[in-house]
Amino acid sequence: MNNRIDTCFDRLKEENKKALITFITAGDPSIEASEKNVLAMLDNGADIVEIGVAFSDPIAEGPTIQKASLRALEGGVNLDDIFSMVKRLREKTDKPLLLMMYLNTIFRYGTEKFFALCKENQIDGVIVPDMPFEEREEISAEADKNGIYSISLVAPTSKERVKMIADESKGFLYVVSSLGVTGTRKEISTDFETLLEPLNESKTLPACIGFGISDPAQAKRMSAYADGVIIGSAIVNIAEKLGEQAHTKIGEFVKSVREELDK
Repeated sequence: MNNRIDTCFDRLKEENKKALITFITAGDPSIEASEKNVLAMLDNGADIVEIGVAFSDPIAEGPTIQKASLRALEGGVNLDDIFSMVKRLREKTDKPLLLMMYLNTIFRYGTEKFFALCKENQIDGVIVPDMPFEEREEISAEADKNGIYSISLVAPTSKERVKMIADESKGFLYVVSSLGVTGTRKEISTDFETLLEPLNESKTLPACIGFGISDPAQAKRMSAYADGVIIGSAIVNIAEKLGEQAHTKIGEFVKSVREELDK
């Protein structure tokens, strides 16, 4: 059976559209609100949703997602709650769902048990920002056995490693737009043409740019260099401001990005 991520990118290619990947932190402010937020994003044009698993020391995250992680942990959310939420979501959507989380969380839960439950609850992939590409064997056997894609990240410093990472990866490449942590940025100055040139030569995997995209216009600009864009902090900001009532506004924001990408 095809992984939903591959099916999604095949469809987008046929339709000549860019992927819109969005992010929320599960359990911020509650698991019920997160479920509504995910559906609001999917109903308004998100192609793939990353569900953030709260972690006490999220080193790749800026203040926005760090605070969201803290709120979720204070609310008592855990992985079992998130698996239950995904199970409920699967009754309403067949779009790809990913977990974004730190390696220690997988180890603590038990790698074998974790990936078996990803399969059982129909999670399509994981993004582990603190796992160096060279150490992917830490989880790859269990991930592969269960058909779960481990999404690789490349940074502006990856340069000559980009093609190698792409050749050995699945799903899509998560292209980190700027050095540093997540968060909205007014300007993104990375030379994506040079960074992603090796991919264009061999066209191995779709590449999507994330970290710092904060509004529809910026998403449109970034999408010119890649197969899609990833938006996180801008959505988490709305969740922080509006709490349990954020889903309507989140849906409107995602719709505005989708419309801009499709112009």
